Amino acid sequence: MRTALERLVALDEEKFAGAVWGREPLLSRAADLGGPDGFADLLSPAAVDELLGSRGLRTPFLRVAQQGTVLPASRFTGGGGAGAEIADQVLDEQVMRLYAEGATLVLQGLHRLWPPLIAFAGELGARLNRPLQMNAYLTPPASQGFATHYDTHDVFVLQIDGTKQWRVHPPVLADPLENQPWGGRADEVAATAEGEPALDVVLEPGDALYLPRGWLHSARALGGRSLHLTIGVRGLTRYALAEELLAMAMAEPELRATLPYGLDVADPDAIAPELAATAAALAAWLTTADPAALAERLRRRSWPAARPAPISPLAQLDVAAALDPARTIAVRPGLKWQLTPDGELRTPIRTLRFPLSCVRAVRLALDGEPHRVGDLPLDSDEDRLVLARRLLTEGIAVPA
Repeated sequence: MRTALERLVALDEEKFAGAVWGREPLLSRAADLGGPDGFADLLSPAAVDELLGSRGLRTPFLRVAQQGTVLPASRFTGGGGAGAEIADQVLDEQVMRLYAEGATLVLQGLHRLWPPLIAFAGELGARLNRPLQMNAYLTPPASQGFATHYDTHDVFVLQIDGTKQWRVHPPVLADPLENQPWGGRADEVAATAEGEPALDVVLEPGDALYLPRGWLHSARALGGRSLHLTIGVRGLTRYALAEELLAMAMAEPELRATLPYGLDVADPDAIAPELAATAAALAAWLTTADPAALAERLRRRSWPAARPAPISPLAQLDVAAALDPARTIAVRPGLKWQLTPDGELRTPIRTLRFPLSCVRAVRLALDGEPHRVGDLPLDSDEDRLVLARRLLTEGIAVPA
């Protein structure tokens, strides 16, 4: 069975990571990925109909764009009727009308809404060790939803239904940060888009396209409607490390020192010696920066960006209530965790404390393999049941 990444790229993982990732686009044809039905299990036009008509969808899980402009949500949302008076529910008849008039529909956050994509996002996110976001774009025949632009995250494009022409140009800004969106360079983007593209291809069902952040792209549906899925891969940058290091440097007294009395900060000659002294103090401090402290700051920054796999609250509580030593549990899929030697368990959900006597048992229970409750290394079945029940009711472990 193909891994999640193997379903998206027609290269082995080592070559993709070393030669393509973050460097250049990659087109992978359906013939090399499993055929034109290669993504049918993830999303389909029928699934889009169900999401728009039967799931009580609300904003911001739907955007609608027409002629490059995102329409106000009031054009396609309203109350849901008696007992569902929330004012921002998607109105299927309004959406249908706008789409028939040439608007592009953007279903957002499908990694939180659609079960097949929830599972796929979990597997791919674990493989890439990155948080993901998944949006679907339904474009009417011979239409283009958005002008040429770039994203500040890497993107996989999966063609689901119909065909779409993609024009890809090199970046106007290499490796843009999240606070450097394309709108701030709209003139450069437009000018570059007038030139010869680096890639001009038609995606058909089952094809996939990888685009590193910063690469310009535009897409137009051809003869019929087009449905494609984008997987945005969010990542940390060295700039993020620099930001966290500067935050840590606030503890350094020399870097908190007041500038000289009466200093004219608009005078380059007056600022020059202070710049040299500050740079020297910062450079000296950086040689003493603690990697563990930096890793802890990055953990708090990055972990909340990815949710673990969903649980079934009622079934989980039923299992916990009827737990016995023969029951098998495992760590909740997609849950990141750290366990300190003194029994502090850190997760994106919450931080828990366990007695020192439980540390070995907790580490074993969360090692990624299923384990019988009765096999946890504690002194008695009573202790094992108490620990396993807590892991289940806190949403840390799940029945295996």
